[in-house]
This record gives sequence, C-alpha cells and structure tokens, in this order.
Amino acid sequence: MSKQIRFDGRVAIVTGAGNGLGRAHALLLASRGAKVVVNDLGTSTTGGGSSKAADAVVGEIKAAGGQACANYDSVEDGDKIVKTAIDNFGRIDIIVNNAGILRDVSFAKMTDNDWELIHRVHLRGAYKVTKAAWPYMRDQNWGRVIMTTSVAGLQGNFGQANYASAKLGLVGFAQSLSQEGKKQNIFVNTISPIAGSRMTATVMPPDLIQALKPEYVSPLVAFLCSDDCNFSGQTFEVGAGWISRVRWERSSGAMFPVDRDLSPEDVKKYWHVATDFSAPFYPSTMNEGSNNIMPNLENKGANAKMPSVASAKSAAPAAAGGAAAPAASLAPVDGFKASAVFAALAKQIQGQGAALVKEINGVYEFDIGGASGRQSWTVDLKNGAGSVANGKPAKADCTLSLGDDDFVALMTGKLNAQNAFMGGKLKIKGNMGLAMKLEKITKGQQAKL
Repeated sequence: MSKQIRFDGRVAIVTGAGNGLGRAHALLLASRGAKVVVNDLGTSTTGGGSSKAADAVVGEIKAAGGQACANYDSVEDGDKIVKTAIDNFGRIDIIVNNAGILRDVSFAKMTDNDWELIHRVHLRGAYKVTKAAWPYMRDQNWGRVIMTTSVAGLQGNFGQANYASAKLGLVGFAQSLSQEGKKQNIFVNTISPIAGSRMTATVMPPDLIQALKPEYVSPLVAFLCSDDCNFSGQTFEVGAGWISRVRWERSSGAMFPVDRDLSPEDVKKYWHVATDFSAPFYPSTMNEGSNNIMPNLENKGANAKMPSVASAKSAAPAAAGGAAAPAASLAPVDGFKASAVFAALAKQIQGQGAALVKEINGVYEFDIGGASGRQSWTVDLKNGAGSVANGKPAKADCTLSLGDDDFVALMTGKLNAQNAFMGGKLKIKGNMGLAMKLEKITKGQQAKL
C-alpha cells in the first residue's frame, strides 16, 4: 500500500468553503493534517446574504480532531484572508481558489453590474488571495495554488457569458503563474469540477445534483496540493469518479507564402488543410504556440510554397454528386426505434462521410436495449468514407450502451449526453474523447427525426 498523502505542518486557505465543493476540500485537507482557514463570506449563490457558514465547517473540522479557523472576508480582500492564516498559524502553503457566485442572464439582458460582479469575485478574487500569499510561498520555496474553472469557461454556455469569460480567464492566470512560480517550487494547476452544489443547481436537474458528490472532486485537489504533485500549469475536468486532463489542441495548419498577397479565396480553398486535425500539436507555452508561425517567415522567394494541391484534393470531401456510398450492410430491425435513426444516419454519412471521418476518426458500437432484447449497430467514422451497419464491429474504439428510447432522444437532441451519462442512462466504454464528439453527428439528425 502506498504512503498516505498528508499535510502535517502545512496551512491551507480554501475560499468559499462554507458549502459544497469548498467544504469538501477543507474537510479532506484537514483530515490529512492541514491547518485550514475556512473562508466564506456567507452569501447566497448570487452574492447576497450574511450568514457565517464558515463556522459550521470549522466546527466539523475541530470535532474530528483537526485545526481550523474561520474567515468571513470577501475574496476581494485577499490580504485579510492571508493575514488570518499568518496570525493564526504562522504561514501559508496552499491556496484553493474556490469561491464563486452566479448571475446567469442572456447577454442581451446582461447589465454592467452582472458582468463586473462575476469578474470581481471569480477573477479578481483569485488574484487578490493569490497575490497576498505569493511572497510567503516564494520566501519558503514551496506553494500550491488551485484555480477553479468550469466547463462553461472551457466550452461556453448560453446565459453565462460573464461567468464563462471569468472562468477561462482563471485558466490563463494559472498558466502564467505556473511559469513564474516554478523556480520557487510553487505549482499552480486548474480544476474544472462537475459536482452537485448550490451553484450547479441552477443549470443541472435535481436528480443529477443528488448523484454528483463534491467528495469525488476533493481527492484530486488534495493530490495537486501535495508534495507528490510535481507538475504545474495543467487543467483537469473532474467529477463523479472521473478525472481527465484537458489541453489545447492545434491543427498542423496551412502555410502560405509571406511575400505575396493572400486572398480570402485562398483561405477558402485551403480551409480544410488549415483545420485538419489528423496530426495535431499540443502547445503548452507561448513559444511553442508560435513554433509554426516563425518558420513560415522563410516561406518566400523562389522556394515559396502554397499548401500542397495534391493533399488538398485528397483531403477534400467528395462532391455531393460523386460521394461514394458507405460500404455497409444495414437492414431495418423490428421492434427498435433506433433502426430508423441509423437509416437516417446512413444517408447523412453518404453526403458527409469523408468530412466526418477526418473530424472524428473512430469506430462506434451502439449497444441498444429494447423490448425484445439487445441489438448492436456499428458506425464507422474511421475508414473510407464512413459507414453504418447492423451488428458489432471487429474492433470498437468507443462502445455506448443505452436504451432504445434514450438513444432516440440522445440523437435528436432531446437528451443531453453528459446528463445521460451522469444519470446512469448511458454507459461508455473505451475512448471517452470519441463519446464527446457525438454532437458532430447528432446535430445532423435533429432536423430529420
């Protein structure tokens, strides 16, 4: 059995720790020996209220034999929060920037106050707390900082332009600090949690909230705050017993000569080359991010090259009139509503298969449960121009198992895939990344069924 991760002698600040995720983080860190400053302003999810929820969490920690103190300051007064740690425990080692509120409203109806309040709490608040703790961490040559982003920040979400922009700002903040703090052994990482809380209750159904425990997120936070963590500048999605690293992906791109005019028509002609992810690159620093741009400055003169015409022709989707029919054996299956969906999907692939193969590059098995038993279908978006067939594939990259009605609802946009997975209606085996690409084909079905 591996040695238990502990925080004896360490002092941690957890902001927004009066409820939900923050509470779970504080309790776990304290149970492993950390002295914890439980910060909570005692507000509602929209920023109002005055209760001191931090006291209850401090009471839980002390009742279990741990050490903790409460702090009720706003994260905008980060220096006061850090002073609480220094005054009570003499040092500060760990910052978990968790505090947050919501002001969900469509962009058309959003006020300046809706925008600014979210940014003040999430982005400025994390800055103020971290800024106050940074000198102590530098002097002691050790520190761990956690930023909390959101899937809304990573992917965007309707009605959350204020929240999403602040949350993605935290990712950039963490990436920069990870580079500045590395020499002083200060590691900064970011989590994107999926958990049942007062905040997620505004965007998730009640049964899903009940199923998602904050305690599934806190172990990752504890590991990232430990001596065992030897990496920095990384982002993780986490929840419901699932942990995944997130990284930026960039296509190889299309390179054009720099000593001649580049027209919009050129961009259109080679668009599929510029957006081809068949050989992706994963930059992690600003220098790596410009690694293709700088060499292309030499793409001029007698040796100047346009993107390869041969590769452009081979990579371009076939014209609608000349699209090859998918090599498939597809017959209707009595008693399964899914059968009609796969028939419609086969027609979609006849027109878009080549493009979908380039974008998805995977073989799906759909294991569908109906009134008369189970039936499998294969959707091959990895080979040739794509195909749909009855039965199991020789080798599936991703297998999705769900009921007949749920499958139809999923493919027609009436059931959210993430909610279905979290709620147990959808089971996924194999490549989770491919499962997340399902939207590429479900969008094509929504108007047809």
